[in-house]
Amino acid sequence: MASSASAPLELGTERIGTLLKKYAVPGIIAQTAASLYNMVDSIYIGHIPDVGPYAISGLAVTFPLMNISIALGTLVGVGAMTLISILLGQKNYEAAGKVLSNTLTLNILIGVLFTVVALVFLDPILYFFGASERTIPFARDYMTIIILGNTFAHLMHGFNGIIRSSGHPKTAMGLTLFTVISNALLDPVFIFAFKMGISGAALATVICQIMALVYTLKFLSDKKHFLHFTKPVFTIDKRIAKQSLAIGLAPFLMNCAASLVALFVNQQLRKYAGDLAIGAYGIVNRFTMLFIMICMGFNQGLQPIAGYNFGARQYHRVKEVFILTAKWEVLVTGICFLISMFMPEFAVGLFTNDPELTALSSKGLRYMNSGLALVGFGIVSSNLFQCLGMVKKSIFLSLSRQLIFLLPLLYSLPLWFKETGVWLSFPISDLLSVVVSAIFIIHLFRKFNRLSDGDDASSLGSAV
Repeated sequence: MASSASAPLELGTERIGTLLKKYAVPGIIAQTAASLYNMVDSIYIGHIPDVGPYAISGLAVTFPLMNISIALGTLVGVGAMTLISILLGQKNYEAAGKVLSNTLTLNILIGVLFTVVALVFLDPILYFFGASERTIPFARDYMTIIILGNTFAHLMHGFNGIIRSSGHPKTAMGLTLFTVISNALLDPVFIFAFKMGISGAALATVICQIMALVYTLKFLSDKKHFLHFTKPVFTIDKRIAKQSLAIGLAPFLMNCAASLVALFVNQQLRKYAGDLAIGAYGIVNRFTMLFIMICMGFNQGLQPIAGYNFGARQYHRVKEVFILTAKWEVLVTGICFLISMFMPEFAVGLFTNDPELTALSSKGLRYMNSGLALVGFGIVSSNLFQCLGMVKKSIFLSLSRQLIFLLPLLYSLPLWFKETGVWLSFPISDLLSVVVSAIFIIHLFRKFNRLSDGDDASSLGSAV
């Protein structure tokens, strides 16, 4: 593991394929592990005797609230990662250190505020998100513990991304794998041995996150690493905070939009098909997210490479890493499409053996993912603009699928096709968003083609 400022310099000189392998593979493993982290909870919860199907539905009800929590974490963490990558490309190590301190303070402030508000209004929030008298006990028990650990989760995930962006992808991967493996081991102990049910799943999750955070803070406090905490640790630089939050606004809004979509899906499914249909959506979402998170792993590999080379004004390398990443992400979403079309019962069987829930979930998986084959291109496109600090374009691409396309379809299609209309809204919005992403990327690449390496890129609209 590199421990000097030479670690990020390879981002501007090494072959793109070699770099993407080095930075993406740990990211893919970490993100796949993170997805399995969530899947493990669902799998164990779905097999709790007598209450499994409705416990799954109760867990699905929490998705909108969990997305809001994730959104607040990405608001700080993603902006910090992007800024640090660009600053390293500019050889501005002092400013990168200031970003690190800002990340700590902002995460604590935002995390504590969210925890207080969410706990005070938890029941009304869960009912609004689609809970019923039958599912709210499970949703409440799970989210109370998750919310209490919210600040630790924000810090752990945010700093993990910073460790990766500063030239230590294997360390970041190892921390994520640690949380996944330890969670998989603790889940059955708390759920079944201690008879804590769904609360045990939440407690195991929080404990694992705290253990990972302890090591993360130790790593970032070690002065032998070129990026580490410096005094004063608890500080906020208003200019850096503004830049960081501006860049993080795109994934923040994307996760808020995901929360809004999950809310609307829950309400529509409950209206047209009942509580178990919400559980079916939870299963479909968990399975699909496994592949989306693999794409996010590729994005993590793209992020430091594209950010560094954009900061270093090596535009041909930015184009090269985007094209290579896009090919891999389309392959991943294409595989998910094939499994969803031809093996839905196998995928659903991981989460439940209840016949009614299996039938609902298999139908939902086939319909919902029928337009997924090219979605990988849309995912990497939005991420590229985010990596380059082009905030407005990143925000638009992040939100177009969910707000401009998906929400109107979720409202209108069920009027004619009932619950099937809910599932069909997803592939239609997927295809429309891919077309829009292609238009934006073609426009950006035409501008890149008019620039030579070393030219000022201010005309491209960078926010940094």
